[in-house]
Amino acid sequence: PSTESHGPLSPIDPQCQSCAHIPARVLEAVPGTDYVIPPGACNLLNSSTVYANNEVNLAEVDIYGFDYDYTLALYSNALHSMIYNTARDFLIEHFKYPEGIRKYDYIPNFAVRGLHYDIQKGLLMKIDAFHYIEPGTVYRGMSPVPDEEVLQLYGGTYHVPLQQDSGFYGKVCIGPKVKQFMDIFSIPEMTLLAATNDFFITSGIEYDPVHLFKDVSVSEAIGMVHLKGYMYKWVMKDLDKFIQRGEETAAVLHRLVSQGKKLFLITNSPFSFVDKGMTHMVGKEWRDFFDVVIVQADKPHFFTDCIKPFRRLDGNGDLRWEKINSLDKGQIYKQGNLFDFLRLSGWRGSRVLYFGDHLYSDLADLMLRHGWRTAAIVPELEQETKVVSTKRYALSLTWLQALTGLMERLQTHRDPASKVVFEEWHNEREELMVMTKNLFNPQFGSLFRTCHNPTYFSRRLCRFSDVYMASLSCLLNYDLSYTFYPRRTPLQHETLCWLQPQSK
Repeated sequence: PSTESHGPLSPIDPQCQSCAHIPARVLEAVPGTDYVIPPGACNLLNSSTVYANNEVNLAEVDIYGFDYDYTLALYSNALHSMIYNTARDFLIEHFKYPEGIRKYDYIPNFAVRGLHYDIQKGLLMKIDAFHYIEPGTVYRGMSPVPDEEVLQLYGGTYHVPLQQDSGFYGKVCIGPKVKQFMDIFSIPEMTLLAATNDFFITSGIEYDPVHLFKDVSVSEAIGMVHLKGYMYKWVMKDLDKFIQRGEETAAVLHRLVSQGKKLFLITNSPFSFVDKGMTHMVGKEWRDFFDVVIVQADKPHFFTDCIKPFRRLDGNGDLRWEKINSLDKGQIYKQGNLFDFLRLSGWRGSRVLYFGDHLYSDLADLMLRHGWRTAAIVPELEQETKVVSTKRYALSLTWLQALTGLMERLQTHRDPASKVVFEEWHNEREELMVMTKNLFNPQFGSLFRTCHNPTYFSRRLCRFSDVYMASLSCLLNYDLSYTFYPRRTPLQHETLCWLQPQSK
């Protein structure tokens, strides 16, 4: 049966030749699709919503902390293109990579955040919360790798062992073979890796994928863009082009301060860059909003290293030599560590809510070790919720779940007719999963799901953030005494009870 013959909300049709072979008890056991997805449920999604993984009462939060890049300041996609182009040209001019790589322009929608990269095999892929590769999402260069070949490459399984994955912060240490990309800035890096691999493969040139990864990664070409300050110069030269929705950031800060909240900023970016951007978004007196400002903090080491002391910057941005015995409003501090920050500020536990975009570098330690409340900024939510809110997605997902329910019950019937129907449904289900994935991204699908399972990224988003949202401006939709309640979603053993129709 197909959605064309039955209609997307009618999973079974007694008149259909295929359905006529289905045992009656199978048909009777399958609930209507109203119990799979309530009508109109997907239309309730709103990209301005704050989503809760854990209960958070804002009335109990007195101190609000912020990262800068992709938290206070949101950047346009034009920045990714410039990072990619500069790193690509650096490969050619500094490492003497072939000139032919220059023909590969940046593709904005090729990669998504949260992907994994097999360093030795040169493969970019999407992994779910259980460390399984999602079929159809493995790319060698710009071309997909057939599922059969993926199974051969990984010893007959889609599973990637934990010990092969990179370290807790996404860094590649000695031993791990798979790098995870959790940073928004890593999107041009993934695209450059894919493009460079593609050039060598299509040109028939032998190369070492390990050398390629090292040359492209944050330690070399991509890292050079940040370490040499190119990105900072681009943004400061054209703030209107690169910084988005600055007026909304200003509105959030005004509101928090007007209601007596204390604010602090901890960022890895240099003061000159932050000052320029904050002045653009908030005004020259932006420092008056913050009780503590810390730049070049070297996160995530800031949260774990108890050795580096704070140093104060003077009005010209030069380092002072005095010992820091207090963190004073109006001053700018560099480096330091969280342990001294806690000692000098006295800000501890669930009174603090910290906002950041990087799940590891910004949020993980604060939640796991220090009991701060954490809020993840996930700009991709805006586009994801748009897709999920479409009628096409809702109908495809409804039919997919209904079809899965039918297959689950029909699989116990071994007669030839039932086997034929099951095979047809299996093929249609595979097509539906691909179609649903492609609505988000043709190569890798949704940032949050691999069909039925959460992605590796999604599981960690739930683990390391109490709440998450598309941008800081989402806070403007809520009173500062509002309580965010997580939705109680059914566990697998509860699902049948939740979906069971009520007796009349």
